[in-house]
Amino acid sequence: MTQHVPRFLVTQRLTVMVNRYDVLETAPDGSPGRLLATAQQKRLAFKEQVTFYADADRSTPVFGFKARQRLDLGAGYDVTDATGAALGYFRKDFAQSLLRTTFHVDAPGLRATGRERSLPIALVRRFVDVPLAFHFDFRDEATDAVVMSSQKRFALRDRYVVDVPDPRIDFRLAASVAVALDALLSR
Repeated sequence: MTQHVPRFLVTQRLTVMVNRYDVLETAPDGSPGRLLATAQQKRLAFKEQVTFYADADRSTPVFGFKARQRLDLGAGYDVTDATGAALGYFRKDFAQSLLRTTFHVDAPGLRATGRERSLPIALVRRFVDVPLAFHFDFRDEATDAVVMSSQKRFALRDRYVVDVPDPRIDFRLAASVAVALDALLSR
């Protein structure tokens, strides 16, 4: 069963050995609301895996994503629920990402391509190690309609506003892609 959340926030919490992310609903005024999930990614892992939990204590895993291969520049990631059932898939397009980072997302009844909205910012990010706000738009390959967007905001820690106007994108897939944008692009 698809779980759709039309807008949520992702914030990163820096710790010594892991990256942690809080996924929060948004209040009507756009401010952070209740915790929807918290994610943890081990740094320097040979096979990328991120697990999302229902609570801040990380006691109840609810979904996650895992790389299909080890140390592959264009690796694909399977998104599954707590039982291991497939929710979707995403991958970075290494060749297209040389100029503008590009991801492909597959979900039941949907194929979408997401890329950095601004080519100039994409180019600056490749040559200057300065924290810049960047935005991704994911478009349905059949209709070219925006199905998801992720906007990085300037903040002391990474913070993203994620809009998902298309109900075909399960919240768990959208949250996985949003966290992956930070985790995979921060290297």
